[in-house]
Amino acid sequence: MADPKHDKPTPHKDEVSGVDTTGHEWDGIRELDNPLPRWWLYVFYGCIVFAIGYWILMPAWPGLHGYSKGLLHRSDRGELSIALHDLSAKRGAAGQALVKASLEQIEADPKLQAYALSAGASIFGDNCATCHGTGGTGGKGYPNLRDDVWLWGGDLNAIEHTIRVGIRSGHPDARQSQMPSFGRDQLLTGEQVNDLTEYVTALSRRKADPAAVNRAAPVFQAQCAVCHGVEGKGNQAVGAPNLTDQDWLYGGDRNSIHTQIWNGKAGVMPSWEKRFDTATIKALTVYVHANASGR
Repeated sequence: MADPKHDKPTPHKDEVSGVDTTGHEWDGIRELDNPLPRWWLYVFYGCIVFAIGYWILMPAWPGLHGYSKGLLHRSDRGELSIALHDLSAKRGAAGQALVKASLEQIEADPKLQAYALSAGASIFGDNCATCHGTGGTGGKGYPNLRDDVWLWGGDLNAIEHTIRVGIRSGHPDARQSQMPSFGRDQLLTGEQVNDLTEYVTALSRRKADPAAVNRAAPVFQAQCAVCHGVEGKGNQAVGAPNLTDQDWLYGGDRNSIHTQIWNGKAGVMPSWEKRFDTATIKALTVYVHANASGR
């Protein structure tokens, strides 16, 4: 308890443990004045010695025009700069090898391919995964890059060209395709769009209204076959998807198909030609090609 005359805690000996208290009391609980463990004190004193030694040996104290250099004159920033320079030199040599080799030669050379796959994975994660997903499996409106379904071709040269110029990107040589907005622009009536929805559903070997399919057959041949082909199997030369499989960029249910025919969605793939050098584009091409079963 506190001494009313001096308003200071009054220590006394604890009756149970025989240890002096600090004089502090909370809700009837008194604080024992036990000494700190020796190991704790030794660690504490050791930390003080280490800190003093660090201040002397290493850069530690800021100043008005710099900082204390320390007796060892070490610089983490300088060491990092050297490490980055060495890494850049190594990557530069490997990058030059990628530039000189063709895409086919890169895949045929185990060392070059290993480097391209490693670099490509990092590039893909930083720049492509936002749309195509971490594993490249895509999503609604974003192509799956791990299968063998390609709008513009899946061989090495086709992939490299798409990465370089993009799709509807504004690049002079960009891939260009246009799905008309048959309903929104009143190119077809609402009934014709409904019938075409059934026709496309039937193309992918699903149950559809036979009468609607028959009505839509001449409309498909007149309006859609020029890009998708007479049998609806698509055309990679113009980026027209195959309508007879089970792979759908914007969804394969009736509502999604109807929406696509009505509005004519068209995504954009950026051009990476001005952002990536030749070695980077080649590494990314090899990575995408390898993850798509190397078609």
